[in-house]
Amino acid sequence: MTDLQIAVDMPAPQTHERTARATSGWPLLVLALLGLLSPAALVPIGAVLAAGGSGGAGVALIAAGVLLLLAAVVVFTGLTAVAPGEARVIQLLGRYVGTVRTPGLRFVAPFTQKRRVSTRIRNHETDITKVNDADGNPIEMAAVVVWQVEDTAKAVFEVDDFMEFVAFQTETAVRHIAGSYPYDGHDDMLSLRQNAEEITGRLSAEIQARVASAGVEVIESRITRLAYAPEIAQAMLRRQQAGAIVAARQRIVDGAVGMVEAALARLDEHDVIELDEERKATMVSNLLVVLCGDRDVQPVVNTGSLYR
Repeated sequence: MTDLQIAVDMPAPQTHERTARATSGWPLLVLALLGLLSPAALVPIGAVLAAGGSGGAGVALIAAGVLLLLAAVVVFTGLTAVAPGEARVIQLLGRYVGTVRTPGLRFVAPFTQKRRVSTRIRNHETDITKVNDADGNPIEMAAVVVWQVEDTAKAVFEVDDFMEFVAFQTETAVRHIAGSYPYDGHDDMLSLRQNAEEITGRLSAEIQARVASAGVEVIESRITRLAYAPEIAQAMLRRQQAGAIVAARQRIVDGAVGMVEAALARLDEHDVIELDEERKATMVSNLLVVLCGDRDVQPVVNTGSLYR
């Protein structure tokens, strides 16, 4: 099997995150509070002056109080609190202005829409998915992906709901990976069970390719469940056991042949005994029976001639 080619057709994002102009909001908060309190003093004084005959001064004080109140309201519309691990996406009349990531009380342009976006690390675990592997065997597979928002502008403006988008794309990637490799490997092929590190690496790469348009960064992904579907689990278990028995027998035979070769070589080297081809064959047969058998053998002692 050739290496899995990750080709995900996603639209090129049009909006990229940029830093919004923002300043500390505490001094402006103090001024706004003073602006809210000042009309309570200026308006009554202006009313008294207007009633006492100083109409111009009274009207001026009343107008100043009203203007200070309006200015305080305007300042309050530009204040926003940013918590650690969060960002504020700022929009003015539908246009993207920028993103504020600095924690604390910040002041941005007034009359803007401030959308909260979490930039904390999140986990998403897929449901157990039943899919056919590359050999056509039904398997069950689930995975967990660790991710966070890297570009808040893409996350807000490129998709409707970036959390739902990540969930769907992760599910799609898991199905694609599960159907691209066999459960058990044969020859030099990658398999889901025997090449977990390589498979999870390719799973992470495919998920990243699918969610990049939403401004999401995949930190890690892991397969949390991998098993044959219940309807074929017993049959596949017997096949795995048979394969393990065959592999074990192969190692036993290889070891036994090596031991027999070593024994014959040492006998010839030290001239312990001369054996013709027929007797060598008999000796090899007996040694292989002893070494390859899965039960203890009963020795037979020959007290007569070697040829009887």
